[in-house]
Amino acid sequence: MPLADTLLRLAKSPELFEARWSREILVEVSRTLINRFAKSPEKARSRETAMSKAFPDSLVENYGRLISVMENHPKDRHVLAAAVECQADYLVTLNLKDFPAKSAEKYRVEVIDPSAFLNHLWDLNNSLIEERLDEQAAAISVSRELLLNRLAKLVPGFVKTIRGDYYGTS
Repeated sequence: MPLADTLLRLAKSPELFEARWSREILVEVSRTLINRFAKSPEKARSRETAMSKAFPDSLVENYGRLISVMENHPKDRHVLAAAVECQADYLVTLNLKDFPAKSAEKYRVEVIDPSAFLNHLWDLNNSLIEERLDEQAAAISVSRELLLNRLAKLVPGFVKTIRGDYYGTS
């Protein structure tokens, strides 16, 4: 949950990136919140609604015709098709195995894990990233260090970058 929160907070800064998703992706998010994180269906729908309201231009449509020609894992072809339709530079996912680079590169979409993506954003504007992380920590009433500890479970390379360990400095 902290990683999704971090990415959504960063997406509020259009100079960093523009978040994009399809209706199908939002349905998957809700299903995951319910099945994996034991959130109520109401809470899941509330998150979906909040995302749609916060990012009214993020919904990708008209990608269905592309699904059948995608060459990644069949269950995730809709995700790559949506990325291709909106001409995304990056498809950010923890599930790299279902998105082989060769399935996306001909569409000029780079499949990238969240840690590498966040490191890229860090290189673009580290002070803005720090500001958003401080906002996130304050919003959930934890220290930045505790937030980073939570994030380190999914994006360890990014957290090392922030802490100065990534390049061998402290």
